[in-house]
Amino acid sequence: MMTHPVFDALEPQAVWRHFATLSAIPRPSKHEGVLVRHLQEWAGRRGIAARTDAAGNLILSMPATPGRENAPGVILQGHLDMVCERAPDAPDHDFHRDAILPEVADGWLAARHTTLGADNGIGVALALAVAEDAKLPRGPLEILLTVDEEAGMGGAQGLEAQSLFGRFLLNLDTEEWGAIYLGCAGGVTVEADFCARAVAVALPRDTREVCRLRLDGLIGGHSGIDIHKPRAHAIRQMLALLSRLGAENDLYLLRLKGGTVFNALPRSAYADLALTPAQQAGLSRSLSGHLQDLRREYPEETPTLTLTTDPESTPMDWALASETWRPLLRDLMALPFGVTAMSRDFPGVVEASNNLAPLHLAPDHCRCSLLTRAQDDAARDALAERIMESVRASGGAARREGAYPGWKPDPASPLLQRAREVYRRTFGHEPRLEVIHAGLECGLFARSHPGLAMLSFGPDIRGAHAPGERVDIASVGNCWQFLRRLLTDLSSP
Repeated sequence: MMTHPVFDALEPQAVWRHFATLSAIPRPSKHEGVLVRHLQEWAGRRGIAARTDAAGNLILSMPATPGRENAPGVILQGHLDMVCERAPDAPDHDFHRDAILPEVADGWLAARHTTLGADNGIGVALALAVAEDAKLPRGPLEILLTVDEEAGMGGAQGLEAQSLFGRFLLNLDTEEWGAIYLGCAGGVTVEADFCARAVAVALPRDTREVCRLRLDGLIGGHSGIDIHKPRAHAIRQMLALLSRLGAENDLYLLRLKGGTVFNALPRSAYADLALTPAQQAGLSRSLSGHLQDLRREYPEETPTLTLTTDPESTPMDWALASETWRPLLRDLMALPFGVTAMSRDFPGVVEASNNLAPLHLAPDHCRCSLLTRAQDDAARDALAERIMESVRASGGAARREGAYPGWKPDPASPLLQRAREVYRRTFGHEPRLEVIHAGLECGLFARSHPGLAMLSFGPDIRGAHAPGERVDIASVGNCWQFLRRLLTDLSSP
């Protein structure tokens, strides 16, 4: 298998060799089969027991090294799939066929035009490197590699109860080196269908032309980890811009679209409008002012943020008249956006949030997804119900899908205390203890395997779920060192 030569110079090679393979084999959510078969063959050549369960998860099992047979079993866990996002101006890239093309700059490994897949390819690579490390003293080991994490945690949802025998689980799917995570948010997706009453129109091209208004070049990011950051939300900004334009003009709206996946902050949105020549001229004059306002409010976005208009060939057979799309936009704007509450127990941590993406408005429908997260499951459900009530009050329909529980912190966990001691001995200072406003699979593992002690850690990853995702190379080495020492300590008499 051909891998990118950039990996040849990276240390520790034991880890980067596996990440190179993961980068070469496409692995979108729900399409991990080729990678699973490759890993089964890899395990078979090494005498490692490998099985898949009904959900498609891959489970590797290894006995303890000599003298450690009576140690408690440890489970290393990561997910095989990755978020597949590419920049709109990037060279053609098919995530079902093409390898990821990485590059190194200033100590970071990145993919310039696409997501890198460090989330969670690095965690998987760490686990596979442990499986190959014959010199590492450790107890019985299981490696759980789940599928479909990014698109609804299908693998963890389908994990059979009591199918794992380890006593401790180390989740390798967080993105701040120096922190040990002991809790995470739960989530649920609300699928909403709004009423979009299109009307037949006869708009000759000599009186109106279709113009595509596009907002592009936003940073985006992870809809949990990054949702509290001062970043523009493409759908919300487009809704606000259309609302202002609609208050000044009688416009026909033909189409509105923004975002690509529910767990990423939308980086772009566009609207197709049927405009008279006078309206086109007025729109062009006003856009520069809107663009300046956005750049002042979101200075981090300024280098790449664009707001443009271009002719578009969308047919004008059907359109939404102003009296229809203005109330619809008001209903969409009334939905909760972003952070709705901050944690009282963990300063600086988001308690509850909602991300609207993707959204697709066409003459016959208006559909959108809303990913609601909260550290507490009751708060998650209350926010989702509030959203559904708002949709229904406007005459639309809403349903819940893919709920998963949060992972409740246990600061007194003996596993956590051992990990803190190992970290302090290894690096000379205390690790940070954190909870994360993102959906780790640990909450589902706690449900299928009650009593399982868990914690999570990982390297520094920036820009997950967005093009330009990158991982700090040195922090991967630190993770490798910590993981090996922790496994040895947990198996000590």
